[in-house]
Amino acid sequence: VSAQNFTDSKPERTIEQNVKSQILKLPRYEVFDFISFEVNGSTVTLSGKVRNAFNKGEAEKRVEDVPGVTRVVNNIEILPVGSLDESIRRNLYRSLSNTAGLSRYLWHVNPSVRLIVDRGHIFLEGNVANKGDYNLMNIIANGIPGSFSVTNNLVIDDGKAR
Repeated sequence: VSAQNFTDSKPERTIEQNVKSQILKLPRYEVFDFISFEVNGSTVTLSGKVRNAFNKGEAEKRVEDVPGVTRVVNNIEILPVGSLDESIRRNLYRSLSNTAGLSRYLWHVNPSVRLIVDRGHIFLEGNVANKGDYNLMNIIANGIPGSFSVTNNLVIDDGKAR
């Protein structure tokens, strides 16, 4: 979950914390989904990509129930179904989770790294602890057979990642 907040008012920080909490509680939100959001006053704009329509609809419904939210703009995309993308996801997850030190980013209920595959293109989202993990994930992702490109949006968290 990623938040972008351009003002620093207390009500917006509270909304931001509650929205993040609701998204992380989605029962089908997994390593292959990524939802980000922006809070602007009482309006929350949801973005990202998910594998199923349930997560898109449920995220909107839960965010609408957050105190202080009066409007939700749901720009979450549903990823297309396809065997190529599923194969890339499976190979990417297996390769990363079998690499010493990287499994800690993937094996949690709410992993700190999200693996998005969209029509053969890989997007790495989330947080890692250091530049070495950032680079290693990028190298592994670039070696996955069948993928067309890798966009590494990982943020180095200086030890705060799981």
